[in-house]
Amino acid sequence: MTGHIFTGFGFGPIQAGLFVKEAFQSGNFKRIVVAEIDAELIDAVRANRGSFHVNVAGADGIEVLKIDGIELLNPNIAREKQILLQVLAESTEITTSLPSVSFYDSDGANSVGSLIADGLRNSKTGATIIYTAENNNHAAQILEKTVTGKIGVPPSKKRRFLNTVIGKMSRVVTDSTEIAELKLKPIAPGIKRAFLVEEFNRILVGQTGVSDFQPGIEVFIEKDDLLAFEEAKLYGHNAIHALLGFLGDVRGYTRMAELKEDPAVMQIGRRAFLQESGTALIKKYAHLRDELFTEAGFRNYAEDLLERMTNPYLADTVARAGRDPLRKLGINDRIFGTMALALEYGIEPGNMALGAMAGIAVLLERAEENNLPDSLRFGHWHKLDGLKIEKIINWIWNGHAGGYAQQLIKYVQNAQEHLTAFIKE
Repeated sequence: MTGHIFTGFGFGPIQAGLFVKEAFQSGNFKRIVVAEIDAELIDAVRANRGSFHVNVAGADGIEVLKIDGIELLNPNIAREKQILLQVLAESTEITTSLPSVSFYDSDGANSVGSLIADGLRNSKTGATIIYTAENNNHAAQILEKTVTGKIGVPPSKKRRFLNTVIGKMSRVVTDSTEIAELKLKPIAPGIKRAFLVEEFNRILVGQTGVSDFQPGIEVFIEKDDLLAFEEAKLYGHNAIHALLGFLGDVRGYTRMAELKEDPAVMQIGRRAFLQESGTALIKKYAHLRDELFTEAGFRNYAEDLLERMTNPYLADTVARAGRDPLRKLGINDRIFGTMALALEYGIEPGNMALGAMAGIAVLLERAEENNLPDSLRFGHWHKLDGLKIEKIINWIWNGHAGGYAQQLIKYVQNAQEHLTAFIKE
């Protein structure tokens, strides 16, 4: 190993199966550390002498990888926090892979922002790259603002906070029956959890932009305008994944892989991907002259993702793809955000509207867990009239409506009849 040092925050499947995995396999790091507060997980990896397993789902099966020499440190333990701060001061690459950007500034002096600020204040490296992986288009800017406000020294050209576009699907499998059925290797002996990630590895990041510095993780692809690719993920990958999950749910499926055998579902997903999301994104970003934002390039992107989303070895569930419909049906999120983008470029989002209506159906069917008010629990979705649909959507949007709000609602109202006919096919 060469002289790079890696520190990650959060030991989930993306941290373990992407960042740590790539750092380990590069051979460029003399030390790989992850800050984690799950005591059971920490104890299991330590008892296994710093080794853990990650299961990688490909098109033809699952490969088990063993990653060695990892240190897990709990910042809530004073002695371990001091070690973590020393490591951060020497780190050339830092990654955050947390449930939300809200974790940047939570937990006071032990917050991620405070710990990174303390480490960078005492930095002993020529440069440090901080990658953010919280599925927020402005995560890097949010973290940089948080850290800069705490660090007490002027910004440095040797510190770079970078956004990422991670199209790598992953999950933690906790069901012992599923672990046995898929023949997954648990993270470490003594813990009944397994990391399952897909082998896809084309990860996009912002420009490093630090002279005389070569990152230890060499596989990432740097882009000048990352926002375009972030929107392709949100309005393409994320949108169609949710749409398929919602449609699969109302169609009565359990596994995403089952959708491959339903031409009607896949046709809706493909049309939404290519004719609505894709056409709009190409119109918006063709000026970048990137292959993705061409008709052929986007078709390849869409077909590859449709195949990966329904990979039986990834064993993704319809419930997981469509979980948290309240968030996914937000005015600026994947479903309605894609519809608004399509309308902006003169495209009718009829297929995405079917996905939105299916999402509302899922929301109604799970009214209790989604905290739907009693006044909006109208029973089965096929009995809704236009006014009730509008009331539900306005509640979801919580008063935040964009310029296309009424058009979006109208499309969903019109989609109800189409969805009813689709379910009866």
